[in-house]
Amino acid sequence: MLGALAVAQAIYGRRPARSPASTRAMLLAILATSTFEGTQARGARRGALPAAVAGGSGFVAELMGVRTGVPFGRYAYSGRLGPRIGGVPLLAAGAWAAMARPAWVTAGWVTEAPLPRVMTAAGALTAWDVFLDPRLAREGYWRWERPGRYEGIPASNFLGWWLTASAAFALVARLDPFESGTEDDAALALYVWTWVGETFANGVLWRQQRAAVAGGVAMGLFATPALARRRAGQRR
Repeated sequence: MLGALAVAQAIYGRRPARSPASTRAMLLAILATSTFEGTQARGARRGALPAAVAGGSGFVAELMGVRTGVPFGRYAYSGRLGPRIGGVPLLAAGAWAAMARPAWVTAGWVTEAPLPRVMTAAGALTAWDVFLDPRLAREGYWRWERPGRYEGIPASNFLGWWLTASAAFALVARLDPFESGTEDDAALALYVWTWVGETFANGVLWRQQRAAVAGGVAMGLFATPALARRRAGQRR
């Protein structure tokens, strides 16, 4: 499925105008690919666990966020992501879930120690949002009440992502603290592909060089050591 996703993303990235329907479809495609990979590698329950926990935790945090401004800052969604509950699109849960298992597996190659792995996985997931948030906010999927200095995104958003993801991965670690292994290679490949693809798309296709550099560095901080240790066959 990763090959099919790569082709779909290449087509999507080259379109001059990306419709809300195509953006929703792309998020669902990433989620489907990640979920399929997880169930193939670890079985249905274990493979889907990171996505389920992160999706649920993220959606609850978003519900709180649109009401109180905690933990992300004050913002509001438009209707472009589809049906909403409590002002939060259902697809927002998918955005949290889609990269959860790849982030968890990537972190598992960086470190095996439980607490550092949780914190690293939270950072790896948050790094994806360094790409995601500027583009979708720019295209009108949500609006920040007080825009920040980085592409209009406040720093509190990324802190909120890291805290929410940390809570989610702490639960994942408690329920199923598996070590990353060769059977999880497709999850690591999805994280690395997302890092490379988003960097290229932002820097070359969409002319968003600032996001390309920031996101490329952010995801690269996790992808690079994980990939190096996987290639070396190391666990620590």
